[in-house]
Amino acid sequence: MSKRRSTELDALLDKILTDAHGDEEQLWALLNALEENVKVPCAASFAGESVKAAKFDYDGNARRGITATIRRPDDARHVVAAADILLADASSHRYIAAYRQWMGVAPLTPGPQRAQKSEAPGAEMPAGDIDVVVLSLSARAARCRMLHSGEMITLRAARLWQVVPGEIATIEPHKQWTYGSKPYLSGKIKSTRLDAKALGLTPLRIEACGDWDPKEEYWGEPGEPVEAWAKKIIKRGRRPQFEMEQVIPGEDPHECSDPIIDSNDLKEAGDYSGACDILMGLCRADLRCLDAHTHLGNLSFDTRPKDAIRNYEVGVRIGELSLPAGFDGVLPWGLIDNRPFLRCLNGYGLCLWRLKRFDESLAVFDRMLWLNPSDNQGVRFVIDDVRKRHPWEPDVE
Repeated sequence: MSKRRSTELDALLDKILTDAHGDEEQLWALLNALEENVKVPCAASFAGESVKAAKFDYDGNARRGITATIRRPDDARHVVAAADILLADASSHRYIAAYRQWMGVAPLTPGPQRAQKSEAPGAEMPAGDIDVVVLSLSARAARCRMLHSGEMITLRAARLWQVVPGEIATIEPHKQWTYGSKPYLSGKIKSTRLDAKALGLTPLRIEACGDWDPKEEYWGEPGEPVEAWAKKIIKRGRRPQFEMEQVIPGEDPHECSDPIIDSNDLKEAGDYSGACDILMGLCRADLRCLDAHTHLGNLSFDTRPKDAIRNYEVGVRIGELSLPAGFDGVLPWGLIDNRPFLRCLNGYGLCLWRLKRFDESLAVFDRMLWLNPSDNQGVRFVIDDVRKRHPWEPDVE
C-alpha cells in the first residue's frame, strides 16, 4: 500500500472515529460510516465470486467485528466478515479499506492477493505456514506465542473471531515487522486446533485430600429410593479425593481483589466488552486460569453456543493435563479450587446438549457425577432429558 493511500485512509479514520474511544465505540462508529456512505444492495466480490452486499451489521461481539450479509447469484444469503468483501465502487470501498486499516491489515485489491514484503529493516518473512498459541484477543489483534520458538508476537488478521485463547492457529504469513521493539505479524488464519498437550503448560497441581466415603454423603431422606446413578457410585465405595490448583493471575487476597468477580460485575452491568477484556488479560497472563475460559464461554453461551463450547473445552482439556489416565478419584465441589474445572465441564456438557450432541453430553454429565457425587451443579436434574434425547430449552437450569 502506498504512503499516499495510507495517509488518505488515516485521515478518513480520524474523521470516522472522532469522539469514539475504545474498540467498542469505534466499531459502532465504523458501522455507522458504512451504513451512511455505502448504498446497499451494491455490487461486490467475496473470495473471487461476484456477489451483492445487502447489509452491514455489528452484534456487539468485538472479536467478530462488523459483518456483511451477501447475496450470491443463486440468491443464497451468507453472513461474512465485512473486512473480507471487495466493493465494486471505489468511493464506497474506501470505507471497507479504512475498516481494514483500523484492524491493522492491508486493504483488499482486485485480482489475486500476494504476500507483502516486510517493511521492518532486517525482518524476514517466515518461510511457510507458522503455528501460534493464541493467548488473548481484541477486536484488532491477538497476542500469541510462537508454538516452536516460544517468541511472543502480536497477530493482525481479518478473522480473529475464528479462534479462542488456548487454541493453536496455523497462519499463512503476509507481513512481519517490529514497532516499539515489539514483533508483529499479519496473515491469514488457515486453520485452528485444540491440542492441550502441545501448549507446553505446567499441569495444575493435584493435592491429595484423604478419602471420599459415600457413607458420609446425603442421598435423600430415609425411606426414599436412591436414584440409579447414585447406586453405582455408592457401590463403588471409598475413593481418594483431590483438590486441583486454581490459578487467578492478579488476584490480591490482601485487597480482596478478584478479577473474575470484577468481570462478572461488568457483565451484570451490561459491559460485555469490559468483562471480556479482563478475562482475556487473565488468559494472556496464564492459560491455566480455568475460570477465565469458563466465563468467556458464559459471555456467548446464550446467543452463540458454537463459540462458547470452544472456550469451555479449552478449560476442560487444560484441566485434564493434571489428571492421570484412568483417573478414578473425586474432585468435590466443597474443595473450592476444584470449582473452575467443574464449571468448565458443566458449560461444555450444556453446549453439547444444546448442539444435540447427546451422547457426548451424556458422557460429560455422567463423568461430573462421578467426580463430584454431591452434584452441586444439578446435573442429576437434566441427565435423564439428555439420555432421552430431549432438546435443550432455555428455561432448563
